[in-house]
Amino acid sequence: MATLTQDTDLQAIREKVLNGERLTIEDGLTLYHSADLLSVAQLANEVNEQKNGNNVYFIENMYINPTNVCEANCAFCGFKRKPGEEGAYTMHEEELLQYVSDRWNDNIREFHIVGGHNTDVPFDYYLNTIRTLKKNYPNATVKAYTAAEIEFFARHAGLSMREVLEQLIDAGLDTLPGGGAEILTERYRAKMSPEKASTDEWLEAHEIAHDLGLKTHATMLYGSIDTYEERLIHMDRVRQLQDRTNGFMVFIPLAMQPRKKKAGLERRTSSFDDMRTIAISRLMLDNFPHVKAYWINIGPQLTQMALTFGSSDIHGTLIEERISHSVGALTSQGITRKELIHLIKGANKTPVERDTFYNVVKTY
Repeated sequence: MATLTQDTDLQAIREKVLNGERLTIEDGLTLYHSADLLSVAQLANEVNEQKNGNNVYFIENMYINPTNVCEANCAFCGFKRKPGEEGAYTMHEEELLQYVSDRWNDNIREFHIVGGHNTDVPFDYYLNTIRTLKKNYPNATVKAYTAAEIEFFARHAGLSMREVLEQLIDAGLDTLPGGGAEILTERYRAKMSPEKASTDEWLEAHEIAHDLGLKTHATMLYGSIDTYEERLIHMDRVRQLQDRTNGFMVFIPLAMQPRKKKAGLERRTSSFDDMRTIAISRLMLDNFPHVKAYWINIGPQLTQMALTFGSSDIHGTLIEERISHSVGALTSQGITRKELIHLIKGANKTPVERDTFYNVVKTY
């Protein structure tokens, strides 16, 4: 395919990509500052097509947030509550099963579980959440607890992260979600999520999980105080871990949501930034099979556009997403399989329903 750009810096990056050379952080900065977004997109699309052909993946899944009680004080979070605060909740077994039963359909293949760092319940509460779901829904994959939660469990229970993960796996854990990463630099974490896992602890939790045989996910929450360089450092750090373990399945750039739904456009990431970040993620993360466009954050129509900017996955049906919607997400809380297929076909791509591990369930 002929290149669109006359930008010599972009042409040099294009040559590196086509020759299989890894891009540097400096290359990433060039991509972020280039005025020629369409050429960046075209290159990312070529890379994605080399890896995934015309396929775009999705899954039927259900979000569960067992508790919103949390010790942390992350600057971007509207989901957390302190013990006794209005709106605080902790689901116990009967409530959990009722919640799932009310939303269940037989096409659901995955539970996606993230909650607060709740010091009012023991570690066994989190183990029992998995055991209960596995007992009652044995065919659904359990994707549960971010690396930040793993570090919290270890600290709260007086265990090592390896011991925590071993017990979770024994209870039925199948994979870790990618959350809790935010931006993997200590400057960012000191300001935005000071009580949560450090950069090294987040990476260590996933490295241990990979060593124990789990395939996991990685996210990046961009669009607040982070710099372009910090985003690229974040990408490089997960890329280096992937070099060692090959344990990540997908990278998920997440656009920061403002604290209120009524927030104006100046408080939201731009569509140009969203599309550029997806494309650069695809180009930087040469050792990741997939980059996901998360429709909850950027909306269905931009998600459709992202399928020509390097994305090969648009996530899933969700049923009822709470965390992004506790702040300023303007999207619906769920989407149907029919709508996901429509989005993918509208981008002239092939919809592929998958399981958690990207095994094909059905091609449409």
